[in-house]
Amino acid sequence: MQPAYHPEGLYDESKVASQQNAQIITQMWHQNGKCPENTIPIRRTKKDDVLRASSVRRYGKKRHRSTPNPMSVDPDMLNESGHQHAIAYVEGDKYYGAKATINVWQPKIEQANEFSLSQLWILGGSFGQDLNSIEAGWQVSPDLYGDNNTRLFTYWTSDAYQATGCYNLLCSGFIQINNQIAMGASIFPISNYGGSQYDINILVWKDPKEGNWWLQFGNDYVLGYWPSFLFSYLADSASMIEWGGEVVNSEPDGTHTTTQMGSGHFPEEGFGKASYFRNIQVVDSSNNLKAPRGLGSFTEQSNCYDVQNGNNGDWGTYFYYGGPGKNANCP
Repeated sequence: MQPAYHPEGLYDESKVASQQNAQIITQMWHQNGKCPENTIPIRRTKKDDVLRASSVRRYGKKRHRSTPNPMSVDPDMLNESGHQHAIAYVEGDKYYGAKATINVWQPKIEQANEFSLSQLWILGGSFGQDLNSIEAGWQVSPDLYGDNNTRLFTYWTSDAYQATGCYNLLCSGFIQINNQIAMGASIFPISNYGGSQYDINILVWKDPKEGNWWLQFGNDYVLGYWPSFLFSYLADSASMIEWGGEVVNSEPDGTHTTTQMGSGHFPEEGFGKASYFRNIQVVDSSNNLKAPRGLGSFTEQSNCYDVQNGNNGDWGTYFYYGGPGKNANCP
């Protein structure tokens, strides 16, 4: 299957980008070959991968309550779930997709059961037991992959991470159609502090004709889709879009992990040092890509990880985000 429609305005900015030297982001496995026509690449699941999971049933799943809820900050929940975020978000409208150009880094992870990711969230419903979420971006997760490589990933759930959904292709749900990009495969190259910067384009949108949610990577790769029947709220539209970073802080007794978010540096360090999302957009009910209106930002502990929004001609709506975790102001 192919999407019946792409969002309007998608290729306006890419005309400009193609005149500049567009960076080529590849995946490591491309060095070893490619997939034949009418097949897709699937990252092999090994016995060790499953054994690292807390249980076979939980393999490939996120923990509960891992979606940032900027509408209610309950300090007890913060310590209980151990997930921390630095995000920008919009709510209060019906959304039919989201796009972002995401700066790619390789944050350091303190403990194997922690992760660091940068992604967009397409959310439907309230933050109760029936939350619908579609997610895509990059992550470093030793538990899931057995190493510290930065990898492309997707996620979905229709019941707030309880029983449905998973990462990548580790359960049925997301239907991949592309034979060049593998879910869960390493991204290359990645950005250097004070050096070369690399970013990836992620677009998720709802096909107005068929109603499925499609995923595109870069300007050329339509990767696949989430059928609308997987969802309750997202069968119609999303009620909130979020962009940003998330880490797991599993340190006990109130001390903080040194797991980094983004580049591991605070937003105020700016380009080349702090991680960014740029050209963030939403898809409206007319299937048009447009700048988000009324963008808010949210972080549970700004002295550990922070976020700063901005806007200019080249980058459209953007923000810098991230941080080192444990530091003098974040014990």
